[in-house]
Amino acid sequence: MSERKFVIVDGSSLLSTCYYAVLPREIMFAKTEEERQKHYDKILHSENGTYTNGIFGVLKATASLLKKQAPDHIAFVFDKTRDTFRRKLYPDYKGTRSATPEPLKQQFVLLEQILEDAGFRVLYDSQFEADDYAGSLVMKFRDQIPMVVMTKDHDYLQLVSDEHNVRAWMVQSKQEKADELYNKYYAPYGLDKRSVNLPEKTFEFTAEHVFAEEGVWPCQITDLKGIQGDTSDNIPGVKGVASAAPILLNEYKSVEDLYEAIHDVKEDKTALKELQDFWKNGLGISRSPYKALTKTEEGEVCGEAAAMLSKQLATIKTDIQIGLSLDDFSVSYYDESKMREWCSRLDIKEESVFGK
Repeated sequence: MSERKFVIVDGSSLLSTCYYAVLPREIMFAKTEEERQKHYDKILHSENGTYTNGIFGVLKATASLLKKQAPDHIAFVFDKTRDTFRRKLYPDYKGTRSATPEPLKQQFVLLEQILEDAGFRVLYDSQFEADDYAGSLVMKFRDQIPMVVMTKDHDYLQLVSDEHNVRAWMVQSKQEKADELYNKYYAPYGLDKRSVNLPEKTFEFTAEHVFAEEGVWPCQITDLKGIQGDTSDNIPGVKGVASAAPILLNEYKSVEDLYEAIHDVKEDKTALKELQDFWKNGLGISRSPYKALTKTEEGEVCGEAAAMLSKQLATIKTDIQIGLSLDDFSVSYYDESKMREWCSRLDIKEESVFGK
């Protein structure tokens, strides 16, 4: 990948990861929220009581990113609320998530202020999610500069494009998982982590890597989630089809084309049997997903309705109007002294963020 690049950081994902990575054991293993709250005072904080464990991790990661990967342009995108336009489509969207802990919630607002003070562009809005801003930035600038999205969220894989030189730096939960991916894809070519030059615990996904790991191409990620759903976002999907989804999408390419094939035969018993025989003998799907795909039940989102809704929920917006030029995201606006001032104000040791 060209040395010149625009990195879009999923700030919400990064802050949450950094927050949970260094929580005291008493909080990690507490069984109730009341128990957790009793130990909030053990979370890393400044002298005046401001929680800083997540902020510290993000600032350290940002300083490292600027020094080692040296992007020309950078943006931070954040979620502001869960009550975005997707909740209007499906009120239960992200409905299974627990409330954001107060110590983490406080750090979101402060981190956004710190990053803006340091000269970075920070994008968020009550109507959209972080990935919607990332998608819109990618679409706006991908023909001008190679782009990278940095996140743990697999939704972002739909933005990957070899044609437009858009990659995803997927943050892994453990370094061991990143190493496993390095060994699987880079070692055969004699490459090591140092020569690839990626942030810690990350692996760079191209379109080929997306297909190898997910079973579908980036442009089909939304179709995959349309069928499989996504438990983390409470996207329903079509229950009972999960393992067959990549196989069906390799054949039919999209949810819409899959259902077109089903509609073409549903009134013809002979053609329907031929279709199901093809799924079994031609595609190797041992258990027919036909009933699950065509299920209808009053008061329940299922079958085709669930697939179409789920795909819509999983689709990242790429058309948010962003009235900023490429130059507005230049790292030349970054003021390290401002970030150091914040470290001092929050009682964070500068050398732990910037190194010696």
